[in-house]
Amino acid sequence: MASGPELFVVCKKCNSEVSPYITECPYCGTRLRKRAPKLDKGGSPRASRRRERPKLSRLKPGEIPGVRPDRRPYATYFLVLVSVVLTLGYQAAIWDATRIAISGPIDGEWWRLVTTLFVYVSTGYEIAAVGAVFLFGWLLERRHGSLVMLLVFLLGGAAGSALVVALDDGSAAWGANSSALALLAAWTMRDVLARRRGEEDDADMLGVLAFAVVLVLIPIPAGEAHPLAGLGGGLMGILLGLVLARASQR
Repeated sequence: MASGPELFVVCKKCNSEVSPYITECPYCGTRLRKRAPKLDKGGSPRASRRRERPKLSRLKPGEIPGVRPDRRPYATYFLVLVSVVLTLGYQAAIWDATRIAISGPIDGEWWRLVTTLFVYVSTGYEIAAVGAVFLFGWLLERRHGSLVMLLVFLLGGAAGSALVVALDDGSAAWGANSSALALLAAWTMRDVLARRRGEEDDADMLGVLAFAVVLVLIPIPAGEAHPLAGLGGGLMGILLGLVLARASQR
């Protein structure tokens, strides 16, 4: 059984019983100890011990102290880079973008359903679409990983392009307004379902709505964009977002 704190100590010089919480004998002035013992909240002395500071690993480049950054969205970077390179090459007349974009009947060249997503004529359209792809692609990649983000981008874009070919064959459908709306819808569905269940979150739905309105209306100033492409991409994004939201709950 552990013994409690000492009630007194004996001075070695005068043999008087004195308090254990003093440093000098009040009767003869003999030094009993260098410093008085520390007290707990209950008044009992405690053993002095050196508290060890938690050891943290060295910060990596770009890290904020106390916050670990998420992995970099390399797949999103890749999509943005390909769009910029192909568009610059087309505008510089290095290659003929009509060979990969949907600017009329595709004549069995079904790869154009995907390759048309990376070429733009209007700079304003490219900034809006690629900006949305970067933002919501990054958010979706951070949440579900690179493969899922690429799958949503390609399936949403292909669905939009296919809807244009099926219902308005011969029209132009350039750029990734369809893929951008697919990424936006897929990322948003989890928060939409959570709010329907009464759960709170910090998602800025007004900002998401503003992006969606811009992407839906962008075919008005940019003739190479097609409204059916945005419709098809948005619907595909909603379906994929529902699947991802259900899968993340399991």
